[in-house]
Amino acid sequence: MKFETLPQEFLQAREIIERLQEAGFEAYFVGGSVRDALLGRTIHDVDIATSAYPAEVKSIFSRTIDVGIEHGTVLVLTKSGDYEVTTFRTESTYTDFRRPDHVDFVRELREDLKRRDFTINALACNLSGEIIDLFDGLLDLKKRQIRAVGEARARFNEDALRIMRALRFSATLGFEIEAATAVAMADRAPLLTKISIERIFIELDKLLLADGWQAALRQLTESGAWRYLPDFEAVSVAKISADFRFENSAQAWAWLSLQLTQLNLRKWKLSNAQIKAIEKIHAAYKLENYQLSDVYQLGLHACTLADALKKAQNSPVSRSKPAALDRQLQIHAPSELAIKGADLIVLGFEPGPKLGQLLKKIEHKIVMNTLKNTKKEILDYVKTQG
Repeated sequence: MKFETLPQEFLQAREIIERLQEAGFEAYFVGGSVRDALLGRTIHDVDIATSAYPAEVKSIFSRTIDVGIEHGTVLVLTKSGDYEVTTFRTESTYTDFRRPDHVDFVRELREDLKRRDFTINALACNLSGEIIDLFDGLLDLKKRQIRAVGEARARFNEDALRIMRALRFSATLGFEIEAATAVAMADRAPLLTKISIERIFIELDKLLLADGWQAALRQLTESGAWRYLPDFEAVSVAKISADFRFENSAQAWAWLSLQLTQLNLRKWKLSNAQIKAIEKIHAAYKLENYQLSDVYQLGLHACTLADALKKAQNSPVSRSKPAALDRQLQIHAPSELAIKGADLIVLGFEPGPKLGQLLKKIEHKIVMNTLKNTKKEILDYVKTQG
């Protein structure tokens, strides 16, 4: 099989392959970019694999960065973009089930492709548009299935994160996981405890934001892999609309943590900002009816995301619409107050807790629309407070 015309993303990067070939080396587009091009999906990253060793790649191109040179990867900087160029390689045993004990650079494409995770990611493409498919990845694309390259248990032994990657690809591509691969995933699932929670979070987060997230979560439950994730339980999607899609990561994790009440987001290494966004959605979700102060404190977006979750689960939604309340707000943050603490100090108020309390009182009255947010109105009010 071959592309009649190379995808535009490949054409922009063809100079790199041409220069590697002119220097006597093999070079191909590989991995996810080839897969996505064949599926007609958006190509995000164009990766290139070559028989040239890292030092040889660096000698050919004047502008490079050693982004992962110990694993054979050099970032080549060009006018049309920056591209990761990786030497064909084989990998040794994985003592820690996360990374190879050492990497050996090789000159043969086959040796490189056979170490990859799934057949649909073990495809290569040359400048003529011909697809190099050594492990029936094209057939698996046609079957819409995810199958491990070679012996599935060996692939998951090498890197147990591939269990989560299989689930994520299932969600994003809408593919089934091939039977033998699914069996191996369930068998090797305990190895997920060897994987850093940061890496697992990235895969689960992408899974939740994909169109096929519900089917993938069911597969996560069926595989038993959830048992090896922090504070997890078998997650049911029975009570949420089959066509519901999360708008963003905060909404997805808010829903997930509502299902898994023991889920500790800090164990999952979420940032303070991420946790705060999730907590705002939780707070909005628990409200039966919105007040102006709720929309001000939580933000319109959090309220809207919470309402969307309620609707998807056929739960009662507040009759007071957050968007209408938001339009009534004079301010959306303390920084928008028409007066500052310094203005009150000029009037003779002492800096300290009492001044802070007065500012909070002013803020609340403006939020509740019992005081106009103008300097004159606020100062007139302040004078009544003594």
